[in-house]
Order: sequence, then C-alpha cells, then structure tokens
Amino acid sequence: MSRAARLDLIVRLLQWHGDHRRPLPWRSADVRQRPPAYDVLVSESMLQQTRVETVVDYFDRWLLRWPALVDLAAADEAEVLAAWSGLGYYNRARNLHAAARAVVERHGGRLPEARADLAALPGVGPYTLGALRSIAFGHAEALVDGNVGRVFARWHALEQPPASAKGRAEVWRLAADWLTLAPAQAAPGQWNEALMELGATICRPRRPDCALCPVAERCQARQQGRQGELPLPTPQKPPTPVRAAAALILHRGDGPPRVLLGRRPLKGRWPGLWQPPMFEGQGSAATLATWLHSAGWPPGTELPALVHVLTHRRYEVHSRLIHSATQDPPSPLAGHEPLRWWSLAEALTARRGLSRLAVRLLEQVAVSGEDYLSPCGG
Repeated sequence: MSRAARLDLIVRLLQWHGDHRRPLPWRSADVRQRPPAYDVLVSESMLQQTRVETVVDYFDRWLLRWPALVDLAAADEAEVLAAWSGLGYYNRARNLHAAARAVVERHGGRLPEARADLAALPGVGPYTLGALRSIAFGHAEALVDGNVGRVFARWHALEQPPASAKGRAEVWRLAADWLTLAPAQAAPGQWNEALMELGATICRPRRPDCALCPVAERCQARQQGRQGELPLPTPQKPPTPVRAAAALILHRGDGPPRVLLGRRPLKGRWPGLWQPPMFEGQGSAATLATWLHSAGWPPGTELPALVHVLTHRRYEVHSRLIHSATQDPPSPLAGHEPLRWWSLAEALTARRGLSRLAVRLLEQVAVSGEDYLSPCGG
C-alpha cells in the first residue's frame, strides 16, 4: 500500500470513528478529549477476553464501588474478586488490584505516564501499556488486540495467523509503523480506538461487513476476495477433560432451603469465590464419598452430569444432592475454607461471589423439580 493510500486510509478511518463510535461509559463524550487513566485501566483489564456488552454493567458497578484508584487499592482482595465474579480470568482482577496498590505505594495514587513505570505495574503487558499511553496520555504508542490484529491481517493480506509467534510480531511491527504517519501520530488514542472499533463492529471475525467499511477499497484481503478467509486461524488444542464430583448439601428445616458452600483459595481457578464442595480428578467420586462419610452425611441422590467448559478445560461434574438434618458447623475441607450455609434463593439471586460453575450447579437443583428440594432418603 502506497504512502498516499495509507494517509488517505487514516484520515477516513478517523473521520468514521468520530462519527460512528459507540458511546461507552469509559469513553469521553468528545472524541478529542482523553478519558481518565483509571477508567482506561479498569475497562481495558475487563475487556481482555470479554465482550463489550458484558463489560458495560461490570464497569459501571465497579466505578460506583471504587470511583478512584485509591479506593480500589484500599479494598480487600476477596471483595475485588467477588465483584469480578462472572467475568472469568480472575488473574485480571488480582493484577488490577495489585496495580492499584503499587500505584499508591510508588506514585502517590496517580497512574504514571512513563513507559517503564507503567510496564512495571502488575498485569500491565504490551496491550494495556499501549492503551494507557495512547488513549489516556496521548503518546504515540501502538497496541494490538484481537480486533487490531484481524484488521491488519486483512489490510495487508498476511499469510500468518495473527496469534502465532510470527504473525504477532508482524502485526505489532505494522501497528508501530502506521503510528509513524502524521495523522495517526497526532491522535494516537483516537487511531488505536478506531482500529479496535472497526474490528469490533465491521471487520468482524466472520462475515465482515465490507459494504459499511469506510476503508474497504484499501483492504488487500477484499481486493483478493479473501476477506472471509483471512486472518488465518491459529490451530487450537482441544480443552483438557476434567472429571469432578460435587456435593450439593441442603438443609430445609422449617424455612427455605439453605445450601453449604465453601470459599475457594485466592490462587488458582475461581479464586476467592464460593461454590459447593467439589473434588477433581479420576478418583473424585470416591474422594467425595469418603469426605461425606467422614462428615456424617448420607451419600445422597445422584443428579445428571453437568458439562462446564472453560478456555482450556472441559469439566464433567457429577454431583450428589444430600439433605442435612442440621446446620451444625460442617467438617473442614481443604480448598473450601471457610464452609458456610447460604440461602439457596439468595445464592441464585445475588450470584455475586459465586463461580459460574457454582451458579449452574445450584440452578440444576432449582430447576430439576420439587422432588429434589424435598427431604429424601439415602
């Protein structure tokens, strides 16, 4: 693509972005006005691996709870993880919290502009650094996410998947190169946001809407009739199968059902969230039976198996419904500390602080019929 064509493309894309960008709570109303750095840090942390439509509500609730970085730094980690519940990839929440504390300790509570200072913060990799430097602070810093990688792969008809090692290096090189051109260099935050906006709304993974693209005539993939083929996919490994066994222990008594939940450790999957007692591995059913017996609970009733798929793991959970005659303090269980009784209705309504798997297990009880909620033998 010639220099003149690239300059024309930049001008057209910036104009399109100014006219058509989506109104989102972390964006300033005026495209020329930079948003607060804290808003950029929170939104970009949430948007990694998560759809915009999902993030909007989380972002609004987050800023109501912790309106400034110093407020987040003072929060308890378990509280932060509970507020993140449902977004997944909980290391993002842990890193965001740690970054807030680091900024308070090292920079007086204000996010630094310097590249080295930002890169030293927990969880701030090349993409987040590029977002902060360009969108919040106005520096000519490149960024690449899935949307940007896809746009460049089509514009330049790249023959490597953007997520591969070679493809990633090439896309980052292109992103930096485009930012050397005057119109993009003068408005780096707008340029980077325009690239992401184009990828999210028009240059989509499947069925790109080239008829609405403001720069379609400059796209090499479209010129070659390959816009549906590019970018090339990265070969994906199938998720690892994981067998698990869970105990749904209910106490009804004279009131509504209550369910026993345990809090996960702050490290690992579903950190700091609540879920029914669960064991993983090939011997999980036997381990669960041993724990139930040692705690004095009956073996209960087996429920239909539930499949729960994460990015890299495919859980097949075999759960048992157990009715407890009392709400005595439960026996300790490693990896589920503390254990406590929750109102089943409260857990299903609030959902905050519960893993998505926990919600699905409890929903399985709630929708399986009144028989499951009535005391039963065995």
